[in-house]
Amino acid sequence: MTEKIKVACVVGTRPEAIKMAPLVAALKRDPAFEARVVASGQHTDMLFQALDHFGIEADVNLDVMKASQTLDHITSSVLEGVGRFLDANPQDLLLVHGDTTTTLASALAGFYRKTPVGHVEAGLRSHDLARPFPEEANRLLTDRLAQLYFAPTQLSAENLWAEGVPKSRVFVTGNTVIDALFWTLGREKEPDLLRGMPEGDPLVLMTAHRRESWGEPLKEICAAARSLLEKHAELRLLVPLHKNPAARNTIQEELKGCSNAVFTEPLDYPQFVAVMNRSLFIMSDSGGVQEEASALKKPVLILRELSERPEAVQVGTGVLVGTDRRRIEKEALRLLEDRAYRESFANREAPFGDGNASARILDAIKKYFKKSGGVPESWIK
Repeated sequence: MTEKIKVACVVGTRPEAIKMAPLVAALKRDPAFEARVVASGQHTDMLFQALDHFGIEADVNLDVMKASQTLDHITSSVLEGVGRFLDANPQDLLLVHGDTTTTLASALAGFYRKTPVGHVEAGLRSHDLARPFPEEANRLLTDRLAQLYFAPTQLSAENLWAEGVPKSRVFVTGNTVIDALFWTLGREKEPDLLRGMPEGDPLVLMTAHRRESWGEPLKEICAAARSLLEKHAELRLLVPLHKNPAARNTIQEELKGCSNAVFTEPLDYPQFVAVMNRSLFIMSDSGGVQEEASALKKPVLILRELSERPEAVQVGTGVLVGTDRRRIEKEALRLLEDRAYRESFANREAPFGDGNASARILDAIKKYFKKSGGVPESWIK
């Protein structure tokens, strides 16, 4: 190992960039580390928008994205690209995040070169390989390949221990998305489309894009949203449309003609935080939004049958409503019409961290390398 700990951080999608950015910034500030950022380009504009917000530039851009890209293409391109980077730039530690295809392919490239892999946001489980797809498989396989595990909650750590991961390699840190959120608060930018809305009009944010929701489940979600808008003409439903046509086209078609539904292209992160802050409540199938909404004290209706973040449901910051139109509408109407119930969410404890996850991860890495005097031989079986 060199005098400095050489760490490469791989990001591929906008959520990865947002969640890794505070950690990258902390690594670059700390003289104990030599940090580099590898962007796979699984997303392009959205990825680099997020990095720009935090003042981070990628050292390497693999630029793998292409039109109508398949999971096979992303996996093979990222595997080869990260492999070439590691061959030319040996690292002491490769950090990957979460559950994307970039995450799994990068971890595999590290494993092939006996480069230790640290998994940020390790241990999340829905316990169903089909939901979410392919994310549940991605995180399970990444955790089989990793050597250091940064679990956001106690429950995620317990999942890892139950699978046989040694406790000495698991660190409960909180989620770095809360670091990113707190850094952004005060820097958020209200989108122009919000400035045109009367201040008194209630606003609800809806995001939906999961592969397992494509088709009929997404139509059910939209049917509930349409009914809500018909019953409450004063309501404004803001819908940032995902880039994937399978999600965007369905939403546009199913909510066509709803004058109080406002469609927009994906918002950059400061704008998205501003919209979350302005909303009465949020309807979403996003994992990160569950975490951010909890920290912002905003109720979130989770548009999924299963969640790998059950902590939100357990403490009551989120309500798991699935994709059944009747249940979605029932819970949304309750939030709209029962002010006391809606405001009760502000008194519930946020379970995903306090904004200091990045500092804990750095401390854990230093502790492990100091304890081992380098990369332990036992890491590489």
